[in-house]
Amino acid sequence: MGMGVPAAVAAEMVRPHAPAVYIGGDGDFLMNGQELATAVHYGLDPVFIIINNGKYGTIRGNQEARYPGRVSGTTLTNPDFAAMAISYGAHGERVVKTDDFAPALERALKAGRASCIHVLGGPDSLGPEHQLGGVA
Repeated sequence: MGMGVPAAVAAEMVRPHAPAVYIGGDGDFLMNGQELATAVHYGLDPVFIIINNGKYGTIRGNQEARYPGRVSGTTLTNPDFAAMAISYGAHGERVVKTDDFAPALERALKAGRASCIHVLGGPDSLGPEHQLGGVA
């Protein structure tokens, strides 16, 4: 957890003509999201797709499974990741509806600079087929 952002920046440095796309949760991105500044500084164009459910979802799921009713320290207060990206000089977009994702991804891949797509997910979402409390 936390290595995907610097890995995407490194991948873009090593193979600048191949797209580097990071897909991770908000908690994961927050661990090393400042590396977005590194990408902008060096003129790199990785795409960061941040799925925001407002918590360390995997840790929360483990807590719920092993210690029902005793979750602790997994709720996050997040910035607007798209606005943060723009403040660094990167391309940034927020996605709320599924139908808006593909066009946002296309714009990010064509931006010619680092990009963040901030995907607002539900609070129990852990992925396309997984949610807190079981399978979706």
